[in-house]
Amino acid sequence: MASPVYVVGVGMTKFIKPRGQVDYPEMGFEAGVKALSDAGINYDEVDQGVACYAYGDSTCGQRVFYQFGMTGIPIYNVNNNCSTGSTGLFMARQFCSSGLSNVSLVIGFEKMFPGSLQTFFKDRTNPLDKTYKSMLSNRGIDPKAPGAAQLFGNAGREYMEKFGATREDFAEIARVNHEHSQRNPYSQFKDVYTLEQILNSPSIHEPLTKLQCCPTSDGAAAAVLVSQKYLDLHPELKDRAILIAGQSLTTDSPALYNSSAIELVGADMTRRAAKVALSQAGVAARDIKLVELHDCFSANEMVTIDALGLCEPGKAHEMVRKGDITYGGRCVINPSGGLISKGHPLGATGLAQCCELVWQLRGWAGERNVEGVEAALQQNLGLGGAAVVTVYKRADGGSSRKVQGVACKIAGRGYNPAVEARGLSKGEIEIAMSRKASSKYMLEGEKKESRL
Repeated sequence: MASPVYVVGVGMTKFIKPRGQVDYPEMGFEAGVKALSDAGINYDEVDQGVACYAYGDSTCGQRVFYQFGMTGIPIYNVNNNCSTGSTGLFMARQFCSSGLSNVSLVIGFEKMFPGSLQTFFKDRTNPLDKTYKSMLSNRGIDPKAPGAAQLFGNAGREYMEKFGATREDFAEIARVNHEHSQRNPYSQFKDVYTLEQILNSPSIHEPLTKLQCCPTSDGAAAAVLVSQKYLDLHPELKDRAILIAGQSLTTDSPALYNSSAIELVGADMTRRAAKVALSQAGVAARDIKLVELHDCFSANEMVTIDALGLCEPGKAHEMVRKGDITYGGRCVINPSGGLISKGHPLGATGLAQCCELVWQLRGWAGERNVEGVEAALQQNLGLGGAAVVTVYKRADGGSSRKVQGVACKIAGRGYNPAVEARGLSKGEIEIAMSRKASSKYMLEGEKKESRL
């Protein structure tokens, strides 16, 4: 077995509408400083850096990381569509588990354009060309609806046809996510809606309405991962360390083109990744009580509940109807509000899911905390394709319980970042910034107001 790896620090920005108000270096800096400060680790100790973004020029990662210091470490720029952030997390875990790294910093950030996702390179093959061709052959294409909404909406239609789910079941998924988001200070939207309001919002592609679709977003999130060796040398970190107990990154199999709309959105990838990650962690899907999954559309949450094995095959809608995806039910799915309400800056999403589950397992998440959780599950999906499933456990082997005041004692902070979203403090910046290779030139002219 590879050596264990732990998340010891996390941090994120608020997710906001993409209006060009904040640029990616500033977002990435804020998330990275918060994660390093949360871990109590200076950038000089980081020996591998992973930058995660889908929209941006080459070496945007260096532009972000150089703000912490120019220490000469390897910095990797990752783009795996909507699973970019969790792909970076997977890479960092491999570095630490194999002995290539003791401390890895992963930062995901995205500055997006308003509206539905776009294709920018018109002079070359679209990597999803075969996916859309398959959709055209089996379900047709509506020129008025966004392509992604059609792909996932068609998966929802197939789930209705095969298993008896209804429009109301998909709307209920969105209702729950919007209700959860009101307790997340980082969420782009905090409005709560009735089932009728969600059903009556503008139709995007049957069965999806506008309030069942994630927005485009600007934002960043980050995580600090350490090896077992490093944690043993720094026992003061063990009270905040969360073990990555199982993890798998999978890509598509030939099942992608078997004429199923459900398989066309990566259900097979998720199914295989979940099997491996859960096996590594020694956990059964039926015992999972806390999940952050990729609900880019309510239809994808439905098929993902099924693919993860959280229900019997074809019974995800019954789980929704019983209230088994929220507080008081069998498990709580997307306590953060999920992509539908929290937002979806592509490069940051997988790391924001990590932040939420780390805070939950530490017991920091306040009124949204799910108690008694021994293992938490994360699923992040990118078409084209890649699926990453991760299982987290507390380092002490215990279960989550709400704690008071512990987060406020973390050096350089004085508040609980899981329940309050603030800008950066001078103390946090002092903890994070390199002491041996900081560049004054790199920091000249950088915005400070929103950071301090």
